[in-house]
Amino acid sequence: MAVTAAVGAGLAFAAPAQAAVVIDTEDLRAAVTVDGVRAHQSALQSIADNNGGTRQAGTAGHEASVDYMQALLDDAGYATWTQEFEYERATLVGSTFEQISPVAAPYLYGADYLEMEGSGDATATVTGVDLVVGDPASSTSGCEASDFAGFPAGDIALIQRGTCSFESKVLNATAAGASGVIIFNQGNGDGRTGLFAGTLGDTFADIPVISAPFDLGTTLAATEDLVVHLEVDLQIDTVVTENLLADSPTGRTDRTVVVGGHLDSVGEGPGINDNGSGTAAILETALQIAALDIPLENRVRFAFWSGEEDGLLGSSYYVSQLSKSEIKGTALNLNFDMVGSPNAVNFVYDGDGSAFGTKGPVGSALIEGVFTDFFDSEDAPTAPSGFDGRSDYLGFIEAGIPAGGLFTGAEGLKTAAEAELFGGTAGVAYDPCYHQACDTFDNVSLETLDIMSDAIAHATLTFAETTSAVNGTAKGKGLGHNKTEAEFRGSSAVR
Repeated sequence: MAVTAAVGAGLAFAAPAQAAVVIDTEDLRAAVTVDGVRAHQSALQSIADNNGGTRQAGTAGHEASVDYMQALLDDAGYATWTQEFEYERATLVGSTFEQISPVAAPYLYGADYLEMEGSGDATATVTGVDLVVGDPASSTSGCEASDFAGFPAGDIALIQRGTCSFESKVLNATAAGASGVIIFNQGNGDGRTGLFAGTLGDTFADIPVISAPFDLGTTLAATEDLVVHLEVDLQIDTVVTENLLADSPTGRTDRTVVVGGHLDSVGEGPGINDNGSGTAAILETALQIAALDIPLENRVRFAFWSGEEDGLLGSSYYVSQLSKSEIKGTALNLNFDMVGSPNAVNFVYDGDGSAFGTKGPVGSALIEGVFTDFFDSEDAPTAPSGFDGRSDYLGFIEAGIPAGGLFTGAEGLKTAAEAELFGGTAGVAYDPCYHQACDTFDNVSLETLDIMSDAIAHATLTFAETTSAVNGTAKGKGLGHNKTEAEFRGSSAVR
């Protein structure tokens, strides 16, 4: 996952239109210690160490992570169950991208290109499709079938990012007879210049498809008589995995508060910040609520999602299985994905849309307010993070369920303004080990994890103890959101 964030000089937030009932959460916050959270992170690290260095969905490492958490939750008195689902995952076996003429030149995977969901081998002339590199902010390249009028069948289509989904661009290209597709970044300076990870959603193309940075794309577009060799070899495997869910023994079932984070890691590493931080803090909050024997007004469902790293699949599956009455009976979703980043910012999801213009379903603004009020009480600054589709809240807001949560940053670079306000180092990623093998037990800011764990405990108990905090459940699609309008599906861009 990653972030879209804005930091202003004063970080002023508008007060929510409706205020949550004030709940005393001091005892719970005192019980949820950073040492307790770290004990769970240590267990997850050991699980990864014993299972090939990963806790990826569908692997023994993920299964052992579920077993570890479920055993603790069972012992604490929660009603637990697992929700199995399956999906197909494409794994890169090999790839080649090289210029054949006018001169031979290789391109480097991970720097010059990344694969999308397409597989095949093509050597052909590159033909640009409706490119507007001089005015990149208005690019609609490849969005219409008419863009491919006169396109020579068999050529490799060079398409610019912008406006419509990558899926639409590739479907139009294949319909026009393209033997491969290169989609290069838009180039408008708003995070759309470098190399990016993209997804074709539900489409798997039978031709090779790659992404490329803006500068390389413009170079390719300007090269006359360009011929390239493009090969992508993807292995498709069926993944069988499961979500872990745990219900509190008390609380109104028609006011269920879903507190979740993803338990799977990427295949490259153990994922102890992403997202062993969020899930460990959620688990410790659940265990301490039970240990303190707190009678809850509303049922809390603690959720540990799988398949997030492959496209938010576990949380989306969960929401898809809810009946209309179950959707109506879901008061809200709290999502905690990466809450211990080494070069952190205290990001809070922009529920009221004041920072990014896209609000969550009614009630999301109030959730944002509970978090910002808490950080204000601790004299800790915050910054807003957009509802752009990068984490497991997406399925909930698509269903009209209010949502909110916390995030401390992924691969994005900390700005100078953020470094001045939050400390840390400008120009360095919030988490330099994002999606890498070095995302280990040591890849965590203890100070950040401490205050985030307190915020998680505070918000969970606040919404568990009041029936008047959030309204707007089951209002239909969240404002400005549906599956095709999201900018991301997990860590991969949709458009």
